Amino acid sequence: MKILGIESSCDETAAAVVEDGRRVLSEVVRSQIDIHRRFGGPVPEIASRSHLEVILPVIEEALERAALRPDQIDALAVTHRPGLIGALLVGLAAAKAFALALDRPLIGIDHVAAHIYGAGMDDPNPPEPPYVALVVSGGHTSLFLLSDPLAPVSIGRTADDAAGEAFDKVASILGLGYPGGPAIERAAQGGDPARFRFKPPLLSPQGIDFSFSGIKTAVLYRVTGRNSRREPLPLSKENVRDVAASFQEAVVDGLVQASFRAVEANRARALVVGGGCAANTRLRQRLEQEAKDRSIRLLLPSRSRSTDNAVMIAGLGYHQYQRRGADDLSLDAYPS
Repeated sequence: MKILGIESSCDETAAAVVEDGRRVLSEVVRSQIDIHRRFGGPVPEIASRSHLEVILPVIEEALERAALRPDQIDALAVTHRPGLIGALLVGLAAAKAFALALDRPLIGIDHVAAHIYGAGMDDPNPPEPPYVALVVSGGHTSLFLLSDPLAPVSIGRTADDAAGEAFDKVASILGLGYPGGPAIERAAQGGDPARFRFKPPLLSPQGIDFSFSGIKTAVLYRVTGRNSRREPLPLSKENVRDVAASFQEAVVDGLVQASFRAVEANRARALVVGGGCAANTRLRQRLEQEAKDRSIRLLLPSRSRSTDNAVMIAGLGYHQYQRRGADDLSLDAYPS
């Protein structure tokens, strides 16, 4: 079964063709990073207009790369939640148009659930439930328990900002530009992660819920000297390197602590990690070491599949269709 997946939840316009939920026939991603860089992050109205401009060429390219005509597609899978509402509506409208014109099933996909599925998509042996999933990106930082692979249950979440947003804001404070995740990781190389003591972004010391507003503020106050008796910190190369390394280590520490607390509390057999921040090298290192020490199976996506993509949408779409069938054309988009 060949499924055309469409993803437009934020600032990537993506389409892919996947066969039987696993075999990738084509993949196209059109990023908007250069468009939003001057603003320091995605602007919803600009994102929506950009999706509108490129959605059909991206779909056409995905079909061409798969060497398929539109009528050779068996179903359409599309992200319909969560995300920027205008951006979601562009992808959903395109998918509905194709489904109606071709008389093909339409499958609405939860973007976060797709990240969980996509993390283990290249592994021939899916994890056995129950397992815990961490989804960590610019818009999401959440922990889920999966007793059923198609029904993730939220067990931990951020009370305010997402991890990726915190990376963007701290990168801005340090003058490193956008996107913040890769910029912080580059700047942190060779830095001293113990020089500045930032608390891990956990809502409570022993809990599995997150809060990233405090650590952003702590970095701001340390750099500017505001609300403290300290002098402002000059943004020399060494200071930027050490602040970036200390901030990154604190964030990673919180994510790793909460994830394995959730694994232990739920007697899970595996930890699955998805989302754009799963590309961070330090996070991957810490997760791999902790999983090894605890003899817990860890599934990480490839770096190229960590960010938003349509492969995970089409892949999950196959399994969802087998279990639940299709949605009708009244399918709507939801920002959360």
